[in-house]
Amino acid sequence: MPSSQKPYKQHLTCSDDLVTLYEATRAGFVALALEKNRRATPFIEQARALKSAASKATKPVQLLEINDIQSALLIASGVSDKAARHMLPEDKNEAVHGLIRKYLEPAGEAFVEELVFRFLLTQGDALGGSMRNVGGQLAQRKFTRAILSGLAIAGVSYHWLHNSTGTWAKMPKEDADIELHLRGLSWTNRRRKRTVIFNLTVPLTRNNVDLCLFDCEYKDMSPSIYKTPKHYLALGELKGGIDPAGADEHWKTARTALNRLRKAFQDNGFTPQTFFVGAAIEKKMASEIWDQLESGTLENAANLTNENQIASISRWLCDL
Repeated sequence: MPSSQKPYKQHLTCSDDLVTLYEATRAGFVALALEKNRRATPFIEQARALKSAASKATKPVQLLEINDIQSALLIASGVSDKAARHMLPEDKNEAVHGLIRKYLEPAGEAFVEELVFRFLLTQGDALGGSMRNVGGQLAQRKFTRAILSGLAIAGVSYHWLHNSTGTWAKMPKEDADIELHLRGLSWTNRRRKRTVIFNLTVPLTRNNVDLCLFDCEYKDMSPSIYKTPKHYLALGELKGGIDPAGADEHWKTARTALNRLRKAFQDNGFTPQTFFVGAAIEKKMASEIWDQLESGTLENAANLTNENQIASISRWLCDL
């Protein structure tokens, strides 16, 4: 393929085009802060409800008589929902009694405030855990929306895979926020059937891949398709972390994963196209990515914070 026809040339002219601008980094941190606040809202509302219910008690031991707050008492004692599933009832009782004896009773008249504080402490840990992969989730949503927009502009209808139910559904009349619940997309364009699956463990390498494009329609998707190398058209890594300090590590992880995929597929006689999309791209890694594009190691790449680049790489993916 002549260099003028290389897909990345549609939106990149040099490695510097891949570098994340300061303004984009700043906007990314703001977006993460807003997402954290959004996810924290239910915990704050729960804490308010707990305080209201617990205020009926005049001393800590009376909290055990309020049926509606027993699960909250367990959380306040430091037991997460995940841990609670592995505990016997007597273990849970011991944890709650320990909370009352060691922390609430010594707090005196402020025992309700102490209870609410410890409830939020445990929920804060849960929130921190969910935030660790929020960059990846936001990246997937943004990339999904770009693909949806490309299909809409082309007048192509689609089916989508619900993340929670695992079922496929027709394109809705109103698809606002569909990317919050979507794990896959399937469409037919110029008689070519295509399906994208996010976060798939590829049997050939037994590693999770952020995005896989198949030459099948949604009705054909099955474990046997996943195990068949010839059905893979493209494999991509999406890195949504915006912190420049972690940019190089994200690229190294993605580069290693893509190299492993290329070798595994080549050993089986197939060469699906590979691409990389990242939110935090520093100058040195931008040069490395550009070198891989120029050498043909990578077929495409884009900076997630650049709207034109994401629109371009999404069109390329839809046209494969």
